Amino acid sequence: MFKDKTGYSIVEPAHMELAEPSIRDAFNLCVQKGVTRVIVSPFFLFPGRHWHQDIPSLAAEAAKDHPGVSYIVTAPLGLHELLVDVVNSRIIDCLQHAAGDADECAVCAGMGKCRFYTE
Repeated sequence: MFKDKTGYSIVEPAHMELAEPSIRDAFNLCVQKGVTRVIVSPFFLFPGRHWHQDIPSLAAEAAKDHPGVSYIVTAPLGLHELLVDVVNSRIIDCLQHAAGDADECAVCAGMGKCRFYTE
């Protein structure tokens, strides 16, 4: 979806840990596809240890295998104004489903999570 909406010709997802492909694997794949510049864009709300240390370190390790290929680790999402719209849209979708006025969204489909709980 990101590739389709942005027009970037080469987009590869990556995971820092616990899942594949790794940052190294995605970096390598981008270079194999012909890039000379890699943009590592962490999907985090705020800067933390992963953004300050772990991801730059993993990207630097991956870049060692590709002299002449530059890379950048972009800022986390932060408190961008559009995130308010995204969060509110999700809230509205869930409230409509919980009220019986809409189907579950693609994220929750089949899980039964979008409902009110009482203790």
